[in-house]
Amino acid sequence: MSEREIMEYDVIIVGAGPAGLACAIRLKQLDVINSTNHSICIIEKAAEIGAHSLSGAVIEPQPLDDLLPGWRDNPPSMCIPAGEDVFLLLSKTGSRKLPTPPQGKNHGNFIVSLGALCAWMAPQAEALGVDIFPGYAASAIHYLADGAVGGVIIGDMGVAEDGSHKPTFVEGIEIHAPLTVLSEGCRGHLSKQLIEKFALDKGCDPQTYGIGTKELWRVAPGKSQPGKIQHSIGWPLDNKTYGGSFIYHLDNDRVAVGFVSGLDYQDPNFQPWEAFQQFKNHPDIKPLFEGGEILSAGARAIVEGGYQSLPTTQMPGAILIGDAAGTLNVPKIKGVHQAIRGGMLAAEHLSETDGSQGFDKKLRASPIMAELKKVRNIRPGFHRGLWAGLFNAAWETISLGYSPWTLKNRSDHTALKKLNDYTSPERNWIKRDLAPRDRLASVYFATTAHDEDQPVHLKVADTNICITQCTEEYGNPCTRFCPANVYEIVADEAGKRLQINAANCVHCKTCDIKDPYQIINWVTPEGGSGPNYQNL
Repeated sequence: MSEREIMEYDVIIVGAGPAGLACAIRLKQLDVINSTNHSICIIEKAAEIGAHSLSGAVIEPQPLDDLLPGWRDNPPSMCIPAGEDVFLLLSKTGSRKLPTPPQGKNHGNFIVSLGALCAWMAPQAEALGVDIFPGYAASAIHYLADGAVGGVIIGDMGVAEDGSHKPTFVEGIEIHAPLTVLSEGCRGHLSKQLIEKFALDKGCDPQTYGIGTKELWRVAPGKSQPGKIQHSIGWPLDNKTYGGSFIYHLDNDRVAVGFVSGLDYQDPNFQPWEAFQQFKNHPDIKPLFEGGEILSAGARAIVEGGYQSLPTTQMPGAILIGDAAGTLNVPKIKGVHQAIRGGMLAAEHLSETDGSQGFDKKLRASPIMAELKKVRNIRPGFHRGLWAGLFNAAWETISLGYSPWTLKNRSDHTALKKLNDYTSPERNWIKRDLAPRDRLASVYFATTAHDEDQPVHLKVADTNICITQCTEEYGNPCTRFCPANVYEIVADEAGKRLQINAANCVHCKTCDIKDPYQIINWVTPEGGSGPNYQNL
């Protein structure tokens, strides 16, 4: 093996999401003000900026106004002013309109594609002198002799000197910097390692998550009402399972539709992707999509722990921002404005100190944390079911979050019940005929791709557990909670075995989170691999 090439920067940002891009842009803006010149690079594992970005997404514009004044004169390619808000409670056969919660009102906000937003922000960062490297996956941390973070190692690209793909890979690149900013998004590969190594989650509740599945449709002419925002709770979920839907009406006869299921669900037989498809075929929802066509699809885990699950966000040589830290506001169903705020705060801190020390204190004293504290009890209030959760949410809203208590979060994988200890509800799924027909068809619309010769990036510590203990105790829930049909239990002449269809993976991280034995470890694949989301 040859020695790795080494590149030097003042600041490395891992992940070209809204937090990372905002951090780079603001730091360069401050360079102009302070007559400094930080060398900055952004490493992004997607082949193109925005290709791995997936969110609802309705954004609050104030942080973007602060970062890029005048952006409304030249907005991203998909940016529709929010219009009417609708909030529904669904039963299997009908719906009831409910008052829109204060956190769900969107007057003054914008519906965007997160991928399009990031693709729009990236050139503005580059124009300020930021180096952006899409298609390069930061696969490991470079540590200094004293144990501090000193940069990242770009994953082996799997291309030999003759250009062929072989099982043995050539070395990647080391990028060194005094400060590394982790903005990988939810359940980042490096962020997860660093949180464990530096015990950043000591003293806080376990982080919790949801799985969000989303599709972009072109509906029949006249059906889309640009700006209309619709959310629902209730069916197809049972009262013990947290989650709900969104439908955002866009321009050009396009509609974004999605479904979020909390990953603290108990039922080992629950199928989040199927719940999404059932929702689309509900008698009050299906007419919107009849006669239309699906354009793209994807899935992504989202951070739901909030205030009480936020880890320490600094360590020697590095900081966490955005969803890598966990700043999403669950009741608002919004995280982009918090991510941009966090990126700007990080830049301002770095401009003042050139180090990680003191960032966590600054974050906890900021409006980011104040917003999370105000709603801290709403999400965990649903642990007792839908109706108790709604009652608790009403109280927390009325009291402005001043309850003298803070409800606890729990690890999602510990919530899953064993088959012998739980009776799954009779779901009575309806017959559906809207596309996609199954999870493999959904993978097609995610346009995901991984080189067949690269190592499997889903590491299972002991596959014997899968075909023995897990089969008996849980019935192999990985075959149901994965939205991309990555995991299968197959039988051949060698007997039963776990088959990992890694090429299907859409990088949602659900398996890493929900596996009841915590033996699945999602690691970053070769740079440029994975989904290629279009306007999601």
